[in-house]
Amino acid sequence: MEVVIQLVLLAAGFVLLVKGADWFVEGAGRLAEKFGIPQLVIGLTIVAMGTSLPEAAVSVSAALKGSAEITIGNIVGSNILNVLLILGVTSVIMPIAVQKSTVRYEIPFVIAISALLMGIGITDQVVGRADGVILWGLMICYLLYLLHMTKNEAGMHEEEEDQKEMPVWKMLFFILAGGVMIVVGSDVAVDAATELARIFGMSERLIGLTIVAFGTSLPELVTSATAAVKGKADIAVGNIVGSNIFNILFVVGTSALITPVVYNADFMTDSIVCIASAVLLWVLVFKKHRLGRAGGACMLVGYAAYFLYLLE
Repeated sequence: MEVVIQLVLLAAGFVLLVKGADWFVEGAGRLAEKFGIPQLVIGLTIVAMGTSLPEAAVSVSAALKGSAEITIGNIVGSNILNVLLILGVTSVIMPIAVQKSTVRYEIPFVIAISALLMGIGITDQVVGRADGVILWGLMICYLLYLLHMTKNEAGMHEEEEDQKEMPVWKMLFFILAGGVMIVVGSDVAVDAATELARIFGMSERLIGLTIVAFGTSLPELVTSATAAVKGKADIAVGNIVGSNIFNILFVVGTSALITPVVYNADFMTDSIVCIASAVLLWVLVFKKHRLGRAGGACMLVGYAAYFLYLLE
């Protein structure tokens, strides 16, 4: 009976997370469009940050509750799932174009910071406050780069067709209500996931890499698949690449500033898979700046292999 209760609570937490992220992205995206911010920048910033809020809320909540292994497991697991599963599914639905700037700068940056996180972790098995400062410093550099991109792409913004005008108060309500739902949902989800781990004797690492990672990545899956179907490829790829950057720099950085985050030695293999998945994406899109169905299928096979490894 206790298992059923925890599963219901976990599901309820994820529903709040997904719906909250959806409202947040809707409100923030509309607000950004109102001020003429280009679609690619919206995908790399507002949509990416909005869909990363579940990871942020869950990871910070886990760190505060002493379940620090869930923090690293959630981020590394989410980043692997984002690239291999979500971009795999998205490109199988609809082959997607990738911006030159994403191929030249953002994907290599994801590879670099993924390697940096692994390097920090294996050095002393903890991501401390000093490391958090470094990650936040890189986060600020990334935001300045996006600000520069926004200025360069001013005027390239395309208005959404057949989009009804939303009043500013409603946009702000969506942002605020979405944020509250994300915080509450993350709290419920972490408690339920930790309790399930205790009941089944599963490690926090496995819970973080699978159940929590999948639950917190649901907004990315829904957002990217919807964007691909609507032909908004910039948002689909920018959302995933941007989310992975925010996950490492903002989420792990913020968690480490609050409390030192344990990096279990077992995470080294997962970190290598995380780096390899970003490298695979880069290789697949490097020449043609396009992720086709064959590439997407390759990614899905890769995720299936990784998932089987976790179950061993």
